[in-house]
Amino acid sequence: MNFLLSLFAAVVFLFATVPTFSQTQRPLEFGVGLFQPDKEKNDATYKPLADYLARQLGREVRLHTVDSWEGLAKSLASGETDLALLTDGLRAEREQGITIDVAYRYFATAARSFIVADTPGHVQYTRNMVTGASTADLALVLVDARKGVLEQTRRHASLSALLRVPHLVLAVNKMDLVDFDQSIYEAIVAEFRTFAASLDLPDVTAIPLAALPGDNVVHRSERMPWYTGPALLEHLETVEVERDHLGRRGARFPVQYVIRPMSVELPDYRGYAGTVTTGTLRPGDEVVVLPSTRRTTVLALDTADGPLEQATARQAVTVRLADEIDVSRGDLIAAADDVPTVTSSFEATVCWMADSPLLPGRRLLLKHTTRSVKAIVSELHDRLDVTTLSRHGATSLHLNDIGLVTVRTASPVFVDDYADDRSTGAFVLIDDATGATLAAGMVGSTLGVRA
Repeated sequence: MNFLLSLFAAVVFLFATVPTFSQTQRPLEFGVGLFQPDKEKNDATYKPLADYLARQLGREVRLHTVDSWEGLAKSLASGETDLALLTDGLRAEREQGITIDVAYRYFATAARSFIVADTPGHVQYTRNMVTGASTADLALVLVDARKGVLEQTRRHASLSALLRVPHLVLAVNKMDLVDFDQSIYEAIVAEFRTFAASLDLPDVTAIPLAALPGDNVVHRSERMPWYTGPALLEHLETVEVERDHLGRRGARFPVQYVIRPMSVELPDYRGYAGTVTTGTLRPGDEVVVLPSTRRTTVLALDTADGPLEQATARQAVTVRLADEIDVSRGDLIAAADDVPTVTSSFEATVCWMADSPLLPGRRLLLKHTTRSVKAIVSELHDRLDVTTLSRHGATSLHLNDIGLVTVRTASPVFVDDYADDRSTGAFVLIDDATGATLAAGMVGSTLGVRA
């Protein structure tokens, strides 16, 4: 399991994908993404954890196996193979020994499939961290037992909270270098939990590790009898994430495509294809179509494998409605008893990802679920320091800055607060002229208070 843990450099994320068929046919698919610390300073600390996990997985590694990279690793490393090269796909990354871009790798155990999204963790690459965390279900924050909680530990935990990652694991590594001292472990955990309390993280689990010898990585360690919790991989395989995708709101179904075959076999068929982002849809459910606000009921849920009795979050289906209503791409089908906010102006927290600064009054294209509308950032309230959680007045946002803004759109969008729904609460801002992504946004003030 070297492969996974060479990636656990500072923070790891798990993403659960609900399959479009019965969950009994195969395990849920998970993705693991992570923040890595400044590699130039911390590679020696965090590589052993990665190396051990990959070797334990062995043949179960998919797509990029250890054997397929052995020659490359040996050619670039003297002595032992550097399995970090599994994720360092760019030549510049391999030559400099740093992570620059996001890389995705895949592996599986008997219980679950995983996707590893290797993202840099230095403050310079905050936008990459936000990308990795935006769809994560679990963040794994790695701490060196000799050094304790660092500034980057707080920053990564803050970003996990900002992106509303529902589960966080604090992995205290290198316990063998502190003689498996329980008091050191407990002091680190206590300090982190004190900081985490200010972030309103819903679920924090701490695990002591010694990655190189493998203590508490795959199997529970006999050298830490005082620890009675699960090993790291055991926790990753069993953490419950399915309920997180149901969300706190009723069903949300952004329409991606209207299906009208108009064939001899299906002359009157009208279906609306898309993915359930939150909640559950069932035939007979009363729904409202936005922006028309027309009410109707779900007639059927169709898939290529036949009709479904229900569709839950992240399932791709075709919805048929009982009434003929004008519905097109970008519209939203929502539970009638829990309708999202229909608005043309809202506050949002944005992470600016462009080299050119964000100034109030800038005109942009806003992409929200399947809907694209012209927009303007009408007001910039403040900038957030993700390490200290303090807010400061700002007149512009620069690359990697995070701030609270007011967005106005040319036509209504259907939003929920990001704290309640990470799908309908998220959006991106795009340069209308070039198509470049400029910012990732979250509806509402998701962390901290205004300056």
